[in-house]
Amino acid sequence: MSESRKQYKIGITAALICAVLWGVLPIYWQALRPIDSSVIIFYRIMLVGVVCFIAALKLYGIKAIKAPLKKKWAKLKFFTAGLVITANWSIYIWAVNADFVIQTCIGYYIEPLMVCIFGIIIFKEALTKFKLTALCFACAGVLLILLYFREIPLIALSLAVTFAVYAAMKKTFNIEAMLSLFYETMFLVPFAAAVIVYLEVNGKGAIAAAEPYQYALLFLSGILTAIPLGTFAVAANRVPLVTLGLIEYISPSITLIIGIFLFKEPFDLVQFIAFVIIWIGLAIFTAGEIREANEIKRQGGIND
Repeated sequence: MSESRKQYKIGITAALICAVLWGVLPIYWQALRPIDSSVIIFYRIMLVGVVCFIAALKLYGIKAIKAPLKKKWAKLKFFTAGLVITANWSIYIWAVNADFVIQTCIGYYIEPLMVCIFGIIIFKEALTKFKLTALCFACAGVLLILLYFREIPLIALSLAVTFAVYAAMKKTFNIEAMLSLFYETMFLVPFAAAVIVYLEVNGKGAIAAAEPYQYALLFLSGILTAIPLGTFAVAANRVPLVTLGLIEYISPSITLIIGIFLFKEPFDLVQFIAFVIIWIGLAIFTAGEIREANEIKRQGGIND
């Protein structure tokens, strides 16, 4: 197998793992109630930083951790990326706890579109006819949802735009995924830790609100955040943003299924039609990917 095709397959696999994990994570966040969303956010920031540092230290060593930070503008780039992804986390957790579940669902349907658009505009990525058709179906499904609710979904748009900006920034980071995640959070960890101590000392933190098992679950937030973000970083460096954006539709689709059958949330005909339209687009995209892979094989591009 050629090295480029091998890297592409690694990227696709990472993107699929990321999408599935993000799709099922609402089950975890639901299990943390009634811990306040702001408390969860600060714990999440701190624990992601700790988990990524331990993993990076184990994998690369302290010298390798320090090296990328010496590059010009590196600290500013990582700090900015950290702020952007933290904003995305914060909006999502707050929205779920404030019962804006519909808007978060719309946001994660819009987000892959934003990622695709950024890929086309910023990185001049080409569209095959299959990807273009799939993107049109995805746009149609999202447009139907937006027209149905007849309002500007500010929460949804904020989620979509912040993550698309983050994805575009990750495309320019030519370093290992775990190192990148550590750099993005390390500047925020001291602030988050200080806030956590203040909240817990004053009886406003997780200890006062949660059952012991929930407090234990809260400490998994670092790992459960780092794994999908790590796989996303792996994918972003190996596949076009157009492809990555379309694969990410798996995530809100899984969440929608969980919402209907596990959380018993209302689901009407219009939402169902939009769901079907988007999945038709995904089917077309998949067919195009299979055809492209078979074409490469016929041309001798892959030697298994």
